[in-house]
Amino acid sequence: MPALGEAMNRHVATQRMRHSAEPGGLRGLGAALLAAVVLVCATMTACRAQYPARPIRIIVPISPGGAPDVAARVLGQGLSEALGVAVVIENKLGSNGNIAAEYVAKSPADGYTLLFGQDSLIVINPHIYERMPVDVLRDLVPISTVASNIFVLSVNSSLPVKNFSEFIDYARKANPPLNYASGGNGSIHHLTMELLKARAGINLVHVPYKGGSPATTATVAGDVAAMFAGTSTAPQIKAGRLRALAVTGARRSELFPELPAIAEFYPGFEMRIWLGLFVPAGTPDAVLARLRPVIARVLGTEATKEKLNVAGGLQPLIMPTAEFNALIASDSAKYQKLIKAVGVKVD
Repeated sequence: MPALGEAMNRHVATQRMRHSAEPGGLRGLGAALLAAVVLVCATMTACRAQYPARPIRIIVPISPGGAPDVAARVLGQGLSEALGVAVVIENKLGSNGNIAAEYVAKSPADGYTLLFGQDSLIVINPHIYERMPVDVLRDLVPISTVASNIFVLSVNSSLPVKNFSEFIDYARKANPPLNYASGGNGSIHHLTMELLKARAGINLVHVPYKGGSPATTATVAGDVAAMFAGTSTAPQIKAGRLRALAVTGARRSELFPELPAIAEFYPGFEMRIWLGLFVPAGTPDAVLARLRPVIARVLGTEATKEKLNVAGGLQPLIMPTAEFNALIASDSAKYQKLIKAVGVKVD
């Protein structure tokens, strides 16, 4: 704040001249300096209290239309209404989210550029890329969790299996092995199926696609036999183009209560997707303190819950900052171990 600093300097100079000729002038000058500091602090506090004073941008690492993009727009609308400024959604694609992460991490740390990041960007990419453009755990600061989802194990409707147990038996006997689709090498879709392979003792061949939508299309077409995908595949399942067999949550899903959780067969099996907001490291605490309760209020409304559900079966995820940090740490350790076992690397 150059203007504010100049005003403080002028104030101090004036007080120095006035007090230098007075008895006890040194004490008077000290009091003047203290008053100036108090004035500056009060003014800075007032400025921070005005945040946000201009539009906020939320950077989304995926293309428009996907569940995370829709969720970002739902949250952005709620934040715009709550904060009284425009919230603009920008999609910056590439490198499994690394391009968006680098853009935000290198943006001014003023609270006006936020990253809507999926868990894979934060807890998987650092373990599968030889070189990352930024250190996402150091150069980005978590603001808040936003939403969560689970995966659904689905198969092409022509596959002669009716339930999860039949699928495991069929896959165990298949020769050659069945193919399965994923949203990309090292994606959570990929790692979830690799974990199932290890737990069930089955062999499947990985066929990576550039995103969940192409993987879904390939599974519906019969190019591959199976896939894990978010609950955004519900329309395909309800239309009979995919057959859902199980879910990856710790318990059954509200959206598919008839489907068993894989944990019912393999205790401890749980794979959950989460989405969160991040800012560049160095963003003032006052900005974070302004955003966090507003985000929680927006996520806590029935309107937001309904919109997120329509956006692909997402559920609002509200947790204290300390728990979010703990979730990042635990997921990072979990995926690091799994990636090492699978041997995934991306150049």
